Amino acid sequence: MNKKTITFQGFQEMKNKGQKFTMITAYDYPTAVLVDQSPIEMILVGDSLGMTVLGYDSTLPVTMEDMIHHSKAVLRGAPNTFVAVDMPFGSYNESISQAISNGNRLMKETGADCLKLEGGVNLAPTVRAFVDAGIPVMGHIGLTPQTASLLGGFKVQGKDAESAKKLMEDAMAIQEAGAFSLVMECVPSPLAKLVSEKLTIPTIGIGAGPDCDGQVLVFQDLVGLYKKFTPKFVKQYLDLGSQIADAFEEYANEVKNGTFPSAEYSFDMNPDFLKNLK
Repeated sequence: MNKKTITFQGFQEMKNKGQKFTMITAYDYPTAVLVDQSPIEMILVGDSLGMTVLGYDSTLPVTMEDMIHHSKAVLRGAPNTFVAVDMPFGSYNESISQAISNGNRLMKETGADCLKLEGGVNLAPTVRAFVDAGIPVMGHIGLTPQTASLLGGFKVQGKDAESAKKLMEDAMAIQEAGAFSLVMECVPSPLAKLVSEKLTIPTIGIGAGPDCDGQVLVFQDLVGLYKKFTPKFVKQYLDLGSQIADAFEEYANEVKNGTFPSAEYSFDMNPDFLKNLK
């Protein structure tokens, strides 16, 4: 397919016209190539790679080096897809100076189109500093995995009047700080709809109902490669994990019973060349 990277302005135009868009996570070159060949408009190199790729129990152990390593591979594989990269925990919470330094490094070493930061009102000054420094920002509110313990764990956010008001304040603050888009995670559908209507920038939902301007899912969740936990909001479009397990078993069995490799998968030669070797 003839695909061209959509710009910030392009996503804004899609929101203005009521056109939906999609984002999916990718953490390596082969996955990025597949996304680049699809209609999906955005890739997120998420710090969720800590769990889905590196085997951690949370996103917290993920380092700047991890994000740079995986993002560079993704950018090589998806030259025609907009790529956002997560700032990992600990890379932007000490000071604005620390945040800008790490943000500059992540942008320069990966070639990302934008960086994603988790947080609301308290993060707004950092978002503003990023934008003033020329670093495009995608916000992330609601369930923020990097600080999930402060939110009572991995649970829906904004379910009562007080927390819904706070989430709306977070959304407005991130928009006013200059973010070009906003991810909302684990937010009740009616609240996410209201936020999406009030904001002028595009919203991207994950467990936030159908009325966000875009949707994002984790690749491993979507294709059934991550078995430890499947959130309620995930639709599994393919059980690739089971198919791979079946292929592994078939391969092992064929090697052990001598049916692989057969002549079809082997190289032949003139038997005369072997006479002097016997």
